[in-house]
Amino acid sequence: MPRRIEIEITSLQGDVATWRAAGAKMPKGVLNVDLVPGGPVVGSVYRADVEQYMEGLEVISVMPPKTASPLDPRKERIELLPSTKPVPDVVVTYASKGRGPRRDSDRDGARDGARGGRGTGRDGARRDESRRPSNRPARDGAAGERSERPPRSERPERTERPERTSRAARPGGRDARPQRPPRPVGPPVTTTHRNALLATLSPEQLPVAEQLLRGGIPAVRAAVAEQNKNATAQGRATIDPVTIDRIAEDLLGRTNLAMWKDRAAGGIAAGRELRLRDLRAVVTSAKTVSLDDEARAQLKELQASLTARLETLRTQWAEKLEAAIEASNPVTSLELVIRPPDMSTRVSAEMAAKVIALVSSSLTAEQDPARWREIVTLAVETSIRRNIKPVGIPDDPESHALAVKNAGAIPELAKLLGMKVPPPPPIARPARRPATRRPA
Repeated sequence: MPRRIEIEITSLQGDVATWRAAGAKMPKGVLNVDLVPGGPVVGSVYRADVEQYMEGLEVISVMPPKTASPLDPRKERIELLPSTKPVPDVVVTYASKGRGPRRDSDRDGARDGARGGRGTGRDGARRDESRRPSNRPARDGAAGERSERPPRSERPERTERPERTSRAARPGGRDARPQRPPRPVGPPVTTTHRNALLATLSPEQLPVAEQLLRGGIPAVRAAVAEQNKNATAQGRATIDPVTIDRIAEDLLGRTNLAMWKDRAAGGIAAGRELRLRDLRAVVTSAKTVSLDDEARAQLKELQASLTARLETLRTQWAEKLEAAIEASNPVTSLELVIRPPDMSTRVSAEMAAKVIALVSSSLTAEQDPARWREIVTLAVETSIRRNIKPVGIPDDPESHALAVKNAGAIPELAKLLGMKVPPPPPIARPARRPATRRPA
C-alpha cells in the first residue's frame, strides 16, 4: 500500500534524479525526472507517494510541496480581548507563621509556663509529664536508673526477617510474562577490506578516502568547505576543491568496492542468521560497483545462498497453500496468494484453478455475511479476481453495497446484481525504475 513522504532532490544525472528523505540520510533512491512536475530542482523538497518493496522504496508519483495557507481567510480567528479592569502589577502573598493553630491544651500550657517562669516545650510552655507520651523509659532523678526494663540477657532473641522475593520471581512477575523472540540483526560489520585499502594509499589520498567511506562525494565536499571556512577565519591558506574532487573521483570506485566487500563478508559470515531482505540488498547492490575476482566469488556465494533460501520459502508457501485448499479455507488461501514469499513467485495454473473453484463455491447467498465480505475483500486484491464466479450475494445492505463497489473487479457480481458489467478498475502500476548501467 503506498504511503506519502517528503523527499529532497540531491542530484540530477540526465533522466534520473537521486533523492533522500527530507531532513535525513535514509531512505534514499532514484526516480525518473518525468515524475516531478515542472522538472526537479536540486535541494527542493517534494511530496511523493512511495511503495515498499523487498529491494527498498519505489517512487510512484511526485507532487509539489505544500504551500502556506492564507491566514484567517473567513475571519474565524478567535481574538483574545485584554481586560480593562485595573489590577496590581505585583501580587504578594505572605506565608502563615508557625505550624498552624494550636490546641487549647497548648494555649493553657503556654499560660502556665508564663506564670511559672519555666518551660520545657519548644514554645517555652511547661507541660505535664503525665500527659506527655513517653516513647523512652523515664529516668529517676540523679540515680538515672531505668524503670522496670528487663536486662539484656533476659530479652527475647531477635528473629531474622524472611528474605524478600524479587519481583521477577513472583507469580505475576516479569519472568511469568512470555518472552519475545530476539529480533534478527543485520549483517555483522567488518572493516577488513576498508583497512586494507587505506593501508595502500598515500598520505595525500588518506583523508579523502576516509571521507568517501563516511558519506561519499558529498562528505568530501562538505569537509573541504568546512576546512576552507576555518582557514579563512584564521587567516590561513585554503585548499583547491577542484583538486580534491579529482582525487575523490579517482578513489570512489575503490572505496565503494571495499565497502561492498565488507558487507558481503559480513553476510557470508552471518549465514542463515542473516535476514532475507538484508541478503537481497547485498546481492542487489553489487550492480552499483565494479567487481574484481574476489568480489565476484563473494557475489556467487551470496547468490547461491539467496537462491537456496528462496526455493525453501517457495516450497513451504506451496505446501501451505495446498493444505489450505484441502482444508476448504478460502480466507487463508487468498491471503497466501496475495503474499507470496517474493515478488517473482507466481501461482501455478493448477493451483490457481483450485483457489478459484474454492472461492467461487464459498461465495453463496447462504454464507455468513461477515465472512462473505471478508472473502470478497481479499479476492479483489488477487490477480485471479476476474475469474472468480460467486454463486450468490447475502441479503443484507453491507454485502450488497460491497458487491456493487467491486463489480468491476469481479464481473460475475455485476451479473448477479442485474447491472451492466463496468470496466475493470485501472491497475496502479508503479513507475518503472530506470535501468542502471553496470560500469565496465
